[in-house]
Amino acid sequence: MAKAPKVLILNGPNLNMLGTRQPEVYGTATLDDIDAACRARAEELGLEVECRQSNGEGELVGWIQQARGAADGIIMNPGAYTHTSVAILDALLAADLPLIEVHLSNIHKREDFRHHSFVSKAAQGVICGFGARGYLMALEAMAATLVESQEA
Repeated sequence: MAKAPKVLILNGPNLNMLGTRQPEVYGTATLDDIDAACRARAEELGLEVECRQSNGEGELVGWIQQARGAADGIIMNPGAYTHTSVAILDALLAADLPLIEVHLSNIHKREDFRHHSFVSKAAQGVICGFGARGYLMALEAMAATLVESQEA
């Protein structure tokens, strides 16, 4: 039996506060709710997922570096680091894995500083504005991306 492709789901700062932090912007689902939904959908798609969250930029960079050779793709909601972190961008480029960037809110309808994403330069695509459902959409897109890369 073939090994299921592994997808690392990384969440950046303050996402551990989901469900209580600005529910009018980010919804009422907790990060545990999102992780559970992702594990269930990944199983249906034949993927293995590992979900992690950190408020620390360095820890996120370390996890991205470790993913090279250990994972088949990354789904990432970098939180505020989206708009500030060249270090995360550099790590994602070095990891050389398919990446899908996810945001709960539509970053383009928010403050001007949120319109720019360093992470997008490394991403296959960006899903934003669909709340927690965006993670499931990202898993579906990642599954298709991994199938296409195997066929190429």
